[in-house]
Amino acid sequence: MNMEVKPTPRPGILDIAAYVPGKEHAPGVARVFKLSSNESPLGPSPKAIGAFQQSAGHLEMYPDGQALALREAIADVHGLNVHNILCGNGSDELLGLLCHVYLGAGDEGIITEHGFLVYKIQIKAAGATPVVVKEKDCTVDVDAILSAVTERTKIIFLANPGNPTGTYVPASEIRRLHAGLPGNVILVLDAAYAEYVRRNDYEAGVELVSGNRNVVMTRTFSKVYGLAALRVGWAYGPTEILDALNRVRGPFNLNAPAIAAGAAAIRDQEFVGKAVEHNLVWIEKVTEALTGLGLRVTPSVANFVLMHFPDVDGKRAEEADAFLTSRGYILRAVRGYGFANSLRMTIGSAEANIGVIEALTEFMGRA
Repeated sequence: MNMEVKPTPRPGILDIAAYVPGKEHAPGVARVFKLSSNESPLGPSPKAIGAFQQSAGHLEMYPDGQALALREAIADVHGLNVHNILCGNGSDELLGLLCHVYLGAGDEGIITEHGFLVYKIQIKAAGATPVVVKEKDCTVDVDAILSAVTERTKIIFLANPGNPTGTYVPASEIRRLHAGLPGNVILVLDAAYAEYVRRNDYEAGVELVSGNRNVVMTRTFSKVYGLAALRVGWAYGPTEILDALNRVRGPFNLNAPAIAAGAAAIRDQEFVGKAVEHNLVWIEKVTEALTGLGLRVTPSVANFVLMHFPDVDGKRAEEADAFLTSRGYILRAVRGYGFANSLRMTIGSAEANIGVIEALTEFMGRA
């Protein structure tokens, strides 16, 4: 046997930079506040926990491969047609399926400068070419996207609100973008943080999906619903697109406890309202406090803030990150998103938010 012969990934796979999640640990620190992954400080609804626990008594049985109870709950709450909803193992799976089904060698997928890193990973994994367009003031530039469209473009990923920026694109601009696209180009609206947005000119994408054949909206239960550990996401899209995705997705891609907890969580809109209200109160307080310390904060409509540090020795983001970590506050370094001197902070519990503000006050006040 020739021991030098070995399996080799197809060209391009080893060129992909693996996704690196937010750090979780602060070695040597007794108590840690993890504010690096945009998780809900309120956790999941008690009703979701109860549904999860009840489902645990039947782990010998395969889950419903159609996730019908979850799809029906989503349809009821949002007033949608259940046949236009597809659930996935997190919205990440659905983003990957879209690339797997609609992209190949020679195709292009458009992403924005500070867009979710998974977009680029999945485009390259499908053998296609990611085309990165510049943003303007940390906000998606519709004209830049339209200028990048070619006959090779097959898909556009647009996070609205954006991550890690927290900025959003008004509904009128999203409609203008769609109007300028060829009918064979899929516009994917990733609305992972839609529940937090309180702006009159914002739309998550339901209306645009309902009236067209080339728009898909994705959503997640990992943020406001507090179910990140269960990996539950969903897509609302045209029947033809969902039919194609269903042909290649895993037959039991969601586990039964996740289906049960997700259905209970989305029906408990009273609990969701509490999570949104907590976020509205604290994102204003945190933004005001950080600005008062001399940091520039990108205005955010999501559940996190992007803070930019001065380019001064001892006051840069890397040094602030180390300082905060030593005190048990873990924020997200966002160099991989194009922000070398910035940190992203999830809005956490009152205790966590106050602790970060106090620690940064000490950090910025040091000689």
